Amino acid sequence: MWRNKPLMRHAGTVAATLTCLLLTACSAGSLAAGGSAGDPETTLSVGLTAEPANLDFTKTEGAAIPQALLYNVYENLVKLDQSGKIRPALATSWKLSEDRRTYTFHLVKDATFSNGARFTAEDAKFSIERVASDWTVAQKSQMSVVDTVRAVAPDELKVTLKTPSNDWLYRMTTRVGAMFSRTGVKKLATEPVGTGPYVVKRWNRGDSITLARRADYRGRAPHFKTVALKYFKDPTALNNALLTNTINVIGAMQSPDSLYRFENNPKYKVIEGSTNGEVVLSLNNGSGPLRNPKARQAVRYAIDHKALLDTCWAGRGRLIGSMVPSTDPWFQDLTGLYPYDRDKARKLLKESGEAGRTLRLRIPTLPYATACGTVVKSQLEQAGFKVKLDQLEFPAAWLTTVFKNADYDMSIISHAEPRDMQAVFGSKTYYTRYNNPAFRALLKKADEGTPKQQVASMRAAARLLSKDAAADWLFLLPNLMVADEDITGLPKNSISESLDLTGLGRS
Repeated sequence: MWRNKPLMRHAGTVAATLTCLLLTACSAGSLAAGGSAGDPETTLSVGLTAEPANLDFTKTEGAAIPQALLYNVYENLVKLDQSGKIRPALATSWKLSEDRRTYTFHLVKDATFSNGARFTAEDAKFSIERVASDWTVAQKSQMSVVDTVRAVAPDELKVTLKTPSNDWLYRMTTRVGAMFSRTGVKKLATEPVGTGPYVVKRWNRGDSITLARRADYRGRAPHFKTVALKYFKDPTALNNALLTNTINVIGAMQSPDSLYRFENNPKYKVIEGSTNGEVVLSLNNGSGPLRNPKARQAVRYAIDHKALLDTCWAGRGRLIGSMVPSTDPWFQDLTGLYPYDRDKARKLLKESGEAGRTLRLRIPTLPYATACGTVVKSQLEQAGFKVKLDQLEFPAAWLTTVFKNADYDMSIISHAEPRDMQAVFGSKTYYTRYNNPAFRALLKKADEGTPKQQVASMRAAARLLSKDAAADWLFLLPNLMVADEDITGLPKNSISESLDLTGLGRS
């Protein structure tokens, strides 16, 4: 959902984010406490910002958990590569029936979980069915199209959908497609059990999560034997950690105006591309002053997006005007629907009858949110709004107040999950409280129609959402990574939920 890298994305889809733990060893160790200690050829340390609240993404919203664990500790039947294509993982191949409802997967025969159990079609069946029965996060709805799951043989699985779905196989590359052991789900918050090339070795709370390479992994072994994911709440401390060799990679730059410290230094490489992280000025469509459409429209006209991006994110990122990132097939630039017009904002605010009421802008303590929050407040006040800015500790306080209880009028969060428009706005009970049957009908039409109809309907849905002023989209977070010059395999575009460590190496 949200990622501090973003993180999201979502909350639900949303997000951010989002717990002693761990596993085999809960004690603080030299690597977890000391950054890049160890053999530099086999040890990597990555600096991040949003630490997970726990390790169970089946019950905890936010993007921090799949960011760390997906593709690294957990594997899927299929995965998303850095170009956005769906590739084999635990499934060696798959076939779709002529009626577009039944997928037949042929599975690898030699995969084992980190608890020693063999991975079979029964585990895949268990994992897919468990989304509906045991998961509690918003993403579970992405499996609602599944009708039946059948283990035909130990290495063959058939999944039949209720209706054709353009979206389902793509969702199998995300957290809902993660494969779990039938004997390894009792302590997911502290002891993840997957088939991936890494296991969680240690969690030093508030500091780092250490992943260790499995000696019994069936496939190509990752280059790095040990990877420490180190968490920094302060962007300056994150930058200094790379400059002092405490870490090797900044997974997501949280102070773009500091890039000059690295860009002209031959010791480092800078990666700049795109992400799924829409930085959303969330508006409460269900209660308070912004339940009024004219008040929401006034908010959108009051925001000078270019000035905001230049001020709070050093001009890095892209203005999009909708809940669709530029790497998706149905992207369209909708920034022209609500061009900056302070006079029009003032007029709409007066017509709404909400002038004089105070809007509660409740933002998480994440760098992009705190940097942009003061700019949003200032621009809205210049258009006649009254705004009270509150910073809520992330993830706990923000999740409880804003995401769970919808006790807010506006917030700022990067929804980082891929293709999350439906998750964030498709249910009136989600924290945005958006409720438009016509919007949901377009999403349904997009999923069940031909691929061409999918693109047309998704574009129509995004346009309707934007015209309704269901939220304001401040900008799309860029993928800004900085690393030691010899680190290889870093993605230009960060478009999956995973920070995939399996392809990283040293030149």
